[in-house]
Amino acid sequence: MTSKLDRLTDRQLLNLRFCDLPLRINGTRLEQRIEKLYREMDARSIPFRPHVWLSEEWFTPDNVGGFAIPFYLAHPRLIKLERSQMLEVEGAGEAECMRILRHEAGHAFSNAFRLHARRGWTDTFGSFRVPYPEWYQPQADSRDYVLNLDAWYAQAHPAEDFAETFAVWLKPGSRWRRQYLGWGAMRKLEYVDDLMEELETKRPSLNSRREIDALPRLTKTLSEHYRKKRAYYTIHWPASYERNLYRLFSAEPRHHSMPSAAQFLRSIRREICDVVARGTGVHQYTINHIVRHMIVRCRELNLRMTLPEDEIRELSIVTLTMQVMQVLRTGYHRIPL
Repeated sequence: MTSKLDRLTDRQLLNLRFCDLPLRINGTRLEQRIEKLYREMDARSIPFRPHVWLSEEWFTPDNVGGFAIPFYLAHPRLIKLERSQMLEVEGAGEAECMRILRHEAGHAFSNAFRLHARRGWTDTFGSFRVPYPEWYQPQADSRDYVLNLDAWYAQAHPAEDFAETFAVWLKPGSRWRRQYLGWGAMRKLEYVDDLMEELETKRPSLNSRREIDALPRLTKTLSEHYRKKRAYYTIHWPASYERNLYRLFSAEPRHHSMPSAAQFLRSIRREICDVVARGTGVHQYTINHIVRHMIVRCRELNLRMTLPEDEIRELSIVTLTMQVMQVLRTGYHRIPL
């Protein structure tokens, strides 16, 4: 049956406040995935179920045994809006959604049992009191961290390291003992495994059911939300990045009759953005911003193609990946989960 949201245009949706969205978790596909998470936790004899609520984004507040889920996952029309505004929808697919739910459950479980106050937790993951960075510099080849969410997210903070390790441990059918054999991350997985066995018969020391920034209390409009979110993922590039463009294209007058580099990049933008996003884990909006910058500079510099299209396509993917990896080396940020 068509809902009120289905009948609204993008502009009408963007003018709505969060508190005006007629959303609920009950009866949705999202509810089915949350119930799946609970079954996974029951199968592991975990004496705890995090409570959940809808908000702007994924997050787990400190000292709360639950977590927020982004509003758009509660309705197909809002998933479509999220994709049009941000080019990707974090958690739309079931596999990705379950990875994030397990991750958030790890945060909530740590809060409920105050795990970060344990010496063993600190010795294994680091100090929880380390200030949470807006930027982090992941080491893509490190074996000291598990791999669950994109962009090597376990490296962002000790709390994320634990949540990611918990998520890998919790996943049904996970062969983590084989997958992480010989890795430094194995010590962390074994710590979580021992800890879960110890806590099977314990009760949480924290029972707060607070819902921080729940949707009904948010008066911000969706337009304001997306304006801020896009700005967060925008990268400002120094002129030095143009050197890579000259490796691909030419500004020499003798090539003025050759095809436009800007037009070609525009024609393959979606394809190369998808390839690089899958390979690096960096947000689609950030990658698309880089490509748009490349297109603008190609047009302003009047760059032309001098190589076959197939070769340029492959070199464009390599160049874009290099640009994105520079972002990772400089410091990559994403909204904390």
